[in-house]
Amino acid sequence: MNVMRSILLTLVAIFGLIATSCINDDFTDSPSATLTFSSDTLSFGTVFTDLGSPTVRLLVYNRNKKGVKISSIKFKDANTFFSLNVDGESGSSFRDVEIRGRDSIYVFVECFLEPDASSEPRKVSDQLEFVTNGVMQEIEVEAWAQNVVRLREEKITADTRLTADLPYIIFDSLTVEKDATLTIDPGARLLFHAGASLVVRGCLNAVGTVDRNIDFRGDRIDDVLPGVSYDIMAGQWGGIRFEAESFNNRMEYVDMRSSSDGLRIDSCGDLTRQKLTLVNSWLHNSSSSVLESLYAKVDAYGCCFSDSPLAVVSLTGGEHKFVQCTIANNYLFSAVMESNLSLYHCMKNEYGSVSIGNNPLMKADFENCIVWGLGSAINRGDLAGSDVYLRNVLLKADGNDDKHFVDCIWNEDPLFLTVRNDYYFNYHLQPDSPAIGRGNPEFITPVTLYDMDGTDRLPASGVLPTLGAYANPVQTGNGD
Repeated sequence: MNVMRSILLTLVAIFGLIATSCINDDFTDSPSATLTFSSDTLSFGTVFTDLGSPTVRLLVYNRNKKGVKISSIKFKDANTFFSLNVDGESGSSFRDVEIRGRDSIYVFVECFLEPDASSEPRKVSDQLEFVTNGVMQEIEVEAWAQNVVRLREEKITADTRLTADLPYIIFDSLTVEKDATLTIDPGARLLFHAGASLVVRGCLNAVGTVDRNIDFRGDRIDDVLPGVSYDIMAGQWGGIRFEAESFNNRMEYVDMRSSSDGLRIDSCGDLTRQKLTLVNSWLHNSSSSVLESLYAKVDAYGCCFSDSPLAVVSLTGGEHKFVQCTIANNYLFSAVMESNLSLYHCMKNEYGSVSIGNNPLMKADFENCIVWGLGSAINRGDLAGSDVYLRNVLLKADGNDDKHFVDCIWNEDPLFLTVRNDYYFNYHLQPDSPAIGRGNPEFITPVTLYDMDGTDRLPASGVLPTLGAYANPVQTGNGD
């Protein structure tokens, strides 16, 4: 019995050694056993100089039954701007990297680009070389280096102009002090680092053009998913705040997105002066409200406000006029908790009607607008006794016209081009939208005649305008 047991143990040990030997030695040195890759090009897109880049991932596959040994992984240029991490280890080059049969490894690449004197992006590239069994395979790696202007805790105390020559990256905050005016040229790009904000105590004059919008956004310009920009991610930077002493601000052809606080307007209740005028601008994707105005005088013409978990547009007291505007909501990252349009301090018996400084009740007009999206359209169904009027407005609500709701369209889907599940947010209208030709031409003035695409809202005599921010329906587009 003991002899038999000894024989069995010996056989088990022998087979174990054989198996181990097979595992250790089961590598091929055939030149035909090449690698395959998840991509033949690694592209970083635009990378700001002197700041480093996000990480780009490459999967390296061994499709062969037997293992392979990569004798060398390195960049072709010894002075490359790119750096490597292979299966969790950082270095400039790697040797004898093993991949078992029908297995894979991760290779991560980063880059750090030096600034130069150019204002336009410049291409930086290299080849990542893999040598396996004497066969070299290359992956193209490329980035576009963009020089930037860095502003850290910048306080503007005298009239200042920001140009479109280079993007500005704002760290901490950019503050326009009282009695100073910040003018922002068409095509300028202001990119805010996490937590940074624009605070206006003086005056902001950000006026772009139809073909040269002004950008306010976070400084992450890579993709959060393949083909999906970080633009969809709310909460990347603080937002814009107009403080009580700030008046006569103007934002025209502005694209503001991906903030945490949106655009907030504080006021001392002085309605004798214009607080802010918004024209042909898209404010979107905030993790609170997109626009919040408190006891201020604010007008918006041809603007699109979209995507937030709280009210997309929240107005308290003050005087407001919204003409040819779209207020829409397809927020991604949490439940929508408030109505798309929320109105407060507009009736005497309303809770919270007693406010600091005894501010007067709200006056507001909404004309040729659309209010539609996740959540309800408006936080109140009865405006009797108020000085608030909605005329020719498409609403996501069941209701009937009265003195305060005039020629409205009730609960008819405007048919935006937006496809939320595909991360595609475009508030142009489809050709069969019920909002087409339902506007009142009397509300079209010179400031609203052309939409943010430059399209005429009244191209011919007798043509009725389309509701919302965009004049014409389109089959495709990106909403830019």
